[in-house]
Amino acid sequence: MENGAARTVPAVIVAIDGPSGTGKSSTSKAVAAKLGLSYLDTGAQYRAITWWMVSNDIDITDPSAIAAAAGKPEIVSGTDPAEPTITVDGTDVAGPIRTQEVTSKVSAVSAVPEVRARITELQRALAGSAPAGIVVEGRDIGTTVLPDADLKIFLTASPEARAARRSGEIKGADVEATREALVKRDAADSSRKTSPLAKADDAVEVDTSDLTLQQVIECVVTLVEEKRAAA
Repeated sequence: MENGAARTVPAVIVAIDGPSGTGKSSTSKAVAAKLGLSYLDTGAQYRAITWWMVSNDIDITDPSAIAAAAGKPEIVSGTDPAEPTITVDGTDVAGPIRTQEVTSKVSAVSAVPEVRARITELQRALAGSAPAGIVVEGRDIGTTVLPDADLKIFLTASPEARAARRSGEIKGADVEATREALVKRDAADSSRKTSPLAKADDAVEVDTSDLTLQQVIECVVTLVEEKRAAA
């Protein structure tokens, strides 16, 4: 730290990884808002490129077709935790990327190395330009995207707890069907060759199964503040 800047709070990069339904998005947004940090939902970026592929009739079963198109869409992520935005070629896709069609195809698109290289480049650029620091949530942030992050957290929860949360978010969802879909997606994301879902060796694991969202947020805020104090 430069002389005279002792009072300045150091910028901090926080990587929060974990599977769906662990409270990752809600926790990341709340922590970023509370600490005055930027926020990036990397899953939304993969959903956005998947939405573009579907909208442009790219064959999702053909990795070479996906790879050839990976550089075409312009994806822009807004990093305000109070109102995170995402656009593709200037179109707001925050709603469309959450459809079941996109959800069912995002693992296949995300597994293509060219897609991951493109999105990883966007993620690193955003993380590097956040003035106060950033909370980045995803599945491979601590292991691949930002291996030098100041703090790495891996959220986990039982499949039952995750399914209950997810089906609570989706009106009329079947808990058992939701659980099966989550387990299937975990298997796809954990077994892909490029940047699989994995806990970084130096990540702090937080099991959210029996915690309220508020408790998870407080736990992560404390970890970030401890890291900042030690910097």
